[in-house]
Amino acid sequence: MALKLVFLGRLADAAGAGEREGAAVPSIAALIAGLEPDLSAALAGPKVRIAVNGKLVADRAMFTLRDGDEVAFLPPVSGG
Repeated sequence: MALKLVFLGRLADAAGAGEREGAAVPSIAALIAGLEPDLSAALAGPKVRIAVNGKLVADRAMFTLRDGDEVAFLPPVSGG
């Protein structure tokens, strides 16, 4: 199986699409490292939030991914 990757906001522009499939890997770090360098750099920022199957991930270093998971990348937001 694979992972479903969802990119929101400006991250969709960086990814070239709002959604894509990714290879099943065990960790968020491995997932990000396996993407193209510019996208990987954009996603690695501390202000980018990550949700897996609709739930925000508090500690991306400790989270384990499973086949079929949906991983959403949420850009930092600003308001005024």
